[in-house]
Amino acid sequence: MAKLTGDSAVAGVPAVKGTNTAKDGVGVEGGSDTGWGVHGHSKSGRGVVASSETDYGIRAHSKASAGLRASSDEGRGLEGWSTRSEGVHGISVTGAGVQGTSDSGIGVVGESKSNEGVRGVSHGSHAGVVGINDTPPHPPHQRVAPPGGGNGGWFESNKGEGVRGTSKHADHGGVVGVNTVGGIGVYGTSDNGVGVSGVSVNNEGMHAASNSNTTAAMAVYQLNPDSERPALYAKHAGHRAAAVFEGNVVITGDISLTNADCAEDFDIAPGSPAEPGTVMVLDGESRLHASVLPYDKRVAGVISGAGHYKPGLVLDKQPSQNHRKPIALLGKVYCKVDAQFGPIAVGDLLTTSPTAGHAMRVDDPQKAFGAVIGKALRPLTNGQGLLPILIALQ
Repeated sequence: MAKLTGDSAVAGVPAVKGTNTAKDGVGVEGGSDTGWGVHGHSKSGRGVVASSETDYGIRAHSKASAGLRASSDEGRGLEGWSTRSEGVHGISVTGAGVQGTSDSGIGVVGESKSNEGVRGVSHGSHAGVVGINDTPPHPPHQRVAPPGGGNGGWFESNKGEGVRGTSKHADHGGVVGVNTVGGIGVYGTSDNGVGVSGVSVNNEGMHAASNSNTTAAMAVYQLNPDSERPALYAKHAGHRAAAVFEGNVVITGDISLTNADCAEDFDIAPGSPAEPGTVMVLDGESRLHASVLPYDKRVAGVISGAGHYKPGLVLDKQPSQNHRKPIALLGKVYCKVDAQFGPIAVGDLLTTSPTAGHAMRVDDPQKAFGAVIGKALRPLTNGQGLLPILIALQ
């Protein structure tokens, strides 16, 4: 077949043009046994331009190699652009839909000005996005920090979450970290904020588990020796238990309680006044009711929580059908007192009085033996009132 050569010096007139008006006909076909079937070259414009109004602009196919290969010395090897759909869409029956590989640069870069930079979706049992770094770990004798290869995934944000995980299944975590060689499952660190924060409306905000015999399931550290902030902080919005421990608790330092007294829960007899500050005595069924007799040796203590003194430690917390209240056994507590039986001075011993639920000054030490509640920390010259006292049952 004769060689075909076409020349044109007019911008709108092609040098070679092929037209086929038949259905599924080919306008131009190029073939070669070992070389290029079609070769387009331009010094400053596009080498080949392909367009279609309703079908593929260009379709390339190969039985054994890449269906389409594009390369560039200084620009992008392949660029896809669309005004309404995907810029690049890769489809595969059994392999990867899109794969990016680089010797020293980034394998795949996804960028968006107003939406997700990269989005992975899976309709099966596999992950929507998987990141793997298979660099082998450094030998132990090599002082390389951190030991091992790079990260399997790296996420960073200037204003939002670095990583956000959401699960819509009750048996799975929103974010799960697993370490199979004895390392840390989840590690959180912050220069000035909270290292790890767990928040939940109805269930545990954070769950940690370990099968190790040597390490804790969860470890928290405050690395600033001059900081007054704790390594671990727990808060309950309803002022109920912020932490529950099932098992022994070992403490190597001091315990600091910001509230005032050590109390213990007792059952309160039905119908008995039981407001904070009330002096309570035992009945015959190990329940408490408000005191009504002077020098009553059955006195148990004062209901904790009056004024600005709250119990620092409450013992014997348990569910009960009876109404239970914390009784101050040690420390400072506000107590109802009645000064009509004698003015009360700082340091006076106090005992039960004929006024229901009120204490009075001890005038007869012999009667008071075994009926003393504590010592007055403030004076009251007349009438009734709430006084801070130091509990000292004797």
